Amino acid sequence: MKKILFSLCFATAAFTLFAQTKKVVADKIIATIGDKIILKSEIDNSISDMQRQNISIPPNANCLLLEQALGLKALVLQAEIDSIPVSDEEIDGEIDNKIRYFVNMYGSKEVVEQIAGKSLFQLKEDMRPSFREQKLAQGERDKIVADVRITPEEVKAYYDSIPKDSLHFWESQLEVGEIVIYPKPSRELENYAIDQLNEYKKEVENGSKKFETLASLFSDDPGSKDNGGRYEINRNEKQWDPVFLAKAFSLKDGQISNVFKTKFGYHIIQMVSKNGDDAVIRHILKIPQISSVEINETKQRLDSIRSKLIAGTIDFGQAVSKYSEDENSKFTGGRIAKKDGSGSTFLSIDELDKDLVLMLKDLKVGEYSQPTEFTDESGKKAVRIVDVLTRTEPHRENLKDDYDKVAQRALEDKKNQALEDWFTKKIPTFYVKIADDYKSCPEMQKWETNPSTVQK
Repeated sequence: MKKILFSLCFATAAFTLFAQTKKVVADKIIATIGDKIILKSEIDNSISDMQRQNISIPPNANCLLLEQALGLKALVLQAEIDSIPVSDEEIDGEIDNKIRYFVNMYGSKEVVEQIAGKSLFQLKEDMRPSFREQKLAQGERDKIVADVRITPEEVKAYYDSIPKDSLHFWESQLEVGEIVIYPKPSRELENYAIDQLNEYKKEVENGSKKFETLASLFSDDPGSKDNGGRYEINRNEKQWDPVFLAKAFSLKDGQISNVFKTKFGYHIIQMVSKNGDDAVIRHILKIPQISSVEINETKQRLDSIRSKLIAGTIDFGQAVSKYSEDENSKFTGGRIAKKDGSGSTFLSIDELDKDLVLMLKDLKVGEYSQPTEFTDESGKKAVRIVDVLTRTEPHRENLKDDYDKVAQRALEDKKNQALEDWFTKKIPTFYVKIADDYKSCPEMQKWETNPSTVQK
């Protein structure tokens, strides 16, 4: 089984689920492993989904996808034997994430239901068995590779095996640390924001204005302003402020909340409709204005912190922990991480915001910038000082500068080999039956060598 399939196995299962919920006119079993079956519709729908997402489809896609499906089912069978724990809460969370993905892709829950030909509740129930299998397979895979480690000698051997002209070429990368402080608005400006929201609430309730019109005109939330303040939310979604969620789900349909405060500013929410843990709401956010007085006071505070850093009376990590108010970097020692969710803090210039690029232009490693005002992604004004922690020049990959990156790839390679070895050992222990249509696939040879394979 080709190593690349192991990394694709779970991703493929994830994006084919939506297609699998659609009705099929005719279907047939094309493979059986243990008590698990694989239907032709699963393969066909996977290919259809790949086409919809403009994913390149190899000529032997049917064979590759069947091999992936067999690998997934084999892991599930062993996971059930090993009693790999999978909770309903985990599965529900994964399903909710996938539903949100579909809603974002197709524009609304109504469109998703129309395409699927069923309600979201039915869609979630149809997804549940497949998601359970994914979690079981992932749990078994994690168990198989749990004890795989890599030594420096193995990393070097892996590196030496790569042809020199195939080594990665890395552009200049930086690790940038920041200490961020948000100026506190004056009480007068906070009261002004509260008064504005109370006036909007009054205008909607007396019928003189529509909530969505006011949100489009006056909300300070860039994520919903152009949509009349509209959001589709779920009670269990972690990305929402808990105060915001609690307030929203305390409302009845059509009701407007009182003004309340979160870390983003002041809000009012209108409940449009609520169905169990799902709801459609509109909201207006007002961020109290920050005057030059508060900005300058914050700059002075950060300048004092900068002086301590230069004098060496506090190190950067300690300063971040003690003073920084940015949640994204506070717990990474101030390091700014990639936005792709990988957690990597090595950034290229084009991954930095333009204001940050200007701050770093003449800054050397170990130097601290002057306190500088900026506006964060939520639209709030803040002041920060930054530190270039590391900077690499453009270069061909080498062990001196890129050991961690090479080691990570070497470790993944070793894990894949451990998984290959596991399959080689385990496949003969499974009952396997392949349909005649697929026996000519080269990818089926390993499965066909199984003594228990039943010829049709």
